[in-house]
Amino acid sequence: MARTIIKGGYILSMDKKVGELPKGDIFIEGDKIIKIGRTVRASDAKIIDATGMIVMPGLINAHLHTWQTGIRGVAGNWSIPEYLHHMHAQIAPRFSANDTYLGNLIGSLNQISNGATTVFDWCHNNATPAHSDAAILGLKEAGIRAVFGHGSPKPDAKKNQTPFTHIPHPRSEIERLRKGELASDDTLVTLAMAVLGPDFSTWEVTEHDFRLAKEFDVLVSAHVWGAPNRMNKDGYTKLAKLKLLDQRHNLVHGVYLSDRELKTVLDTGASVTVTPEVELQMGHGTPRTGAIRDLGHRPSIGVDVESNISGDMFSVMRMTLQSQRNLDNQRINKKTKGPVTTLTIKPREALEWATIDNARALGLDSKIGSLSPGKKADIILINTNDLNLFPVHNPLESAVFHANGSNVDTVMIGGNVLKRNGKLKYRGIGKKKELLARSGRRILKGMTLAA
Repeated sequence: MARTIIKGGYILSMDKKVGELPKGDIFIEGDKIIKIGRTVRASDAKIIDATGMIVMPGLINAHLHTWQTGIRGVAGNWSIPEYLHHMHAQIAPRFSANDTYLGNLIGSLNQISNGATTVFDWCHNNATPAHSDAAILGLKEAGIRAVFGHGSPKPDAKKNQTPFTHIPHPRSEIERLRKGELASDDTLVTLAMAVLGPDFSTWEVTEHDFRLAKEFDVLVSAHVWGAPNRMNKDGYTKLAKLKLLDQRHNLVHGVYLSDRELKTVLDTGASVTVTPEVELQMGHGTPRTGAIRDLGHRPSIGVDVESNISGDMFSVMRMTLQSQRNLDNQRINKKTKGPVTTLTIKPREALEWATIDNARALGLDSKIGSLSPGKKADIILINTNDLNLFPVHNPLESAVFHANGSNVDTVMIGGNVLKRNGKLKYRGIGKKKELLARSGRRILKGMTLAA
């Protein structure tokens, strides 16, 4: 069993018991952290010199449609109605299983390179079982820790065709994956369901999908706006009464849900993920970061779609923090008629969103999200000598406010080093990039999209 010591770095553990160590060591055996201390010794251990590095848990991306990696840069000027039509009705049907594989592979490698060791891959372009298998293959080949959210396509219905809003999630596929490729919950890639939910399906479909997730004991996630024109205005109230809501549910966005509805969801133990940059651009509405906090809970955060924004979780963390600070500052200024004297959210909390809080939302907080003895060795090292960070006086604030993916020197997932000295260890990435570019050109060829 491989033994490694990460030595001499500034440890930001995100574990209250471990705390911060200005200069400390982490001993790893196999895929787990065994010991953290000022000085740790172990025979036959490989040494990773972390001098001048911030050592912290890998970031966790709680929401990403990784399959869209090959069509980056097409959606930067789209509203949400334009996105839903162009992406799902026009672009998605052109994807082959191999296109999905390439998007998930390169998208996952990009997450790793940017310091995200775990991703919730919300894969809602599964036209065939082959597409699902290809998506999973891409995740596994990249070596990332992932929750694979099995979704379903959303094309415009043709004449005499049943609209997607009336089609239950395919039981056969969840059963196939749960009994086969993703049977275990103790592997790098695990199964979830990415369902239509109350906003985008009939009540019969919503209830069916949530019962299916409960039967197979998997996380179930849904996009929810909560707008007046949603299909089920009281969907979450019904789900709560049927005891179909608990910690294994993840609601994404929820921008127009009333505080009462939001409280109903959060009080069951469910999580709510905000994706602030996409929500602000596309017109979803105001991110619910503040409302979630006001109800005594924590948000989970994610990128959402790389077809219009960067996949860098450092940026997402800052965007979530500063957009909510701005709202809070405006509220305080309006109330006091004077300047804001104290900011409402500390940077440590923002880093918790991107690590331990996101792990909790995915049901993985017993395994990842902090540097703790017994947890998986999902660890990143940030180079504090880089020009955009140096000099570092407060490592936590440097990580939150200054760092980006280019500063990630080393990435370890489950004890395996996937990036070292600023370079990914994946072999053959040049050829895969060429294939991804070719894939994107073919998918978009001849299309007229709003710009």
